[in-house]
Amino acid sequence: MASAKVKAQTIIDENGAVVFSKSYCPYCKASKSLLSELGANFKVLELDQIDDGAALQDALQEISGQRTVPNIYINHKHIGGNSDLQAKKAELPQLLKEAGAL
Repeated sequence: MASAKVKAQTIIDENGAVVFSKSYCPYCKASKSLLSELGANFKVLELDQIDDGAALQDALQEISGQRTVPNIYINHKHIGGNSDLQAKKAELPQLLKEAGAL
């Protein structure tokens, strides 16, 4: 578990914007679509397609208190899920610029 937490935190720390996702999740698709429309440069991890996806999801719950996907981080800060991201639509360009992801 500790190594998954370290890996998750490293991914968050090394990328301006990260979406921890599942490939079949409609909310994840909506979040990735919104970020793509804005031209954001973001990293996506499809937790259902990587060996340690379940461990990473557990680690994310420890880090952010959120277990569900999408689990979104911008500028190393936890944004939340899709509804949180959509609610910040007006601020996103500025947040992404500050994160160096735009």
